[in-house]
Amino acid sequence: MQSGRWLEVVARRIERASALDRLAATALGLGRKAVPEGPAKEVLQGTPLGHPLHPALVAVPIGAWASATLFDLLGDDAGARRLTAIGCLAALPAALAGGTDWLSTDGEQRRVGLVHALLNDAALTCYTLSWRARRRGARSRGLVLSLAGGGLLGAGGWLGGHLAYSLGVGVDTTSFLDRRARNDARHTDADANTSELPSPTDTG
Repeated sequence: MQSGRWLEVVARRIERASALDRLAATALGLGRKAVPEGPAKEVLQGTPLGHPLHPALVAVPIGAWASATLFDLLGDDAGARRLTAIGCLAALPAALAGGTDWLSTDGEQRRVGLVHALLNDAALTCYTLSWRARRRGARSRGLVLSLAGGGLLGAGGWLGGHLAYSLGVGVDTTSFLDRRARNDARHTDADANTSELPSPTDTG
């Protein structure tokens, strides 16, 4: 079985995993209390920007943690430790924005979103422990924890892509319909104007 096909099978099983619903309901109640309706929620959802904030924020922790691994390969322990810390700090607002988006989901989206969040939380835990180990001089342990965090982050990221591109979370599908309608109207007007032009035989 091809890897892409295998991943899709896993995603479909998560979508149908009704056992996740009780945990999701509990998390939903806590999330709605923590982020009530209002300006703060709108900012976390990216309303002032016109698109979700979460995808933009996740680039910072991912970039910092990936760079930390590169610094490990280059032997720069201090740089790797600092970048690991930066990634951990940057992950907090990214998780908050993603959790706010998740509050508006249901059904399959909510289940996949929950597993996505759990994987990312586990990755953050690994990176936090990695920073702690590095700070205490346990470089090898810190590296192992970072690699574990990277694996979890990759799995969570794949599910994040599945949420956006397969399940449409954070995608305003009506904008595509509106744009198509405007394009169709424009083409219709252009065709009408073309048909009204006199032919060369008429002007001769």
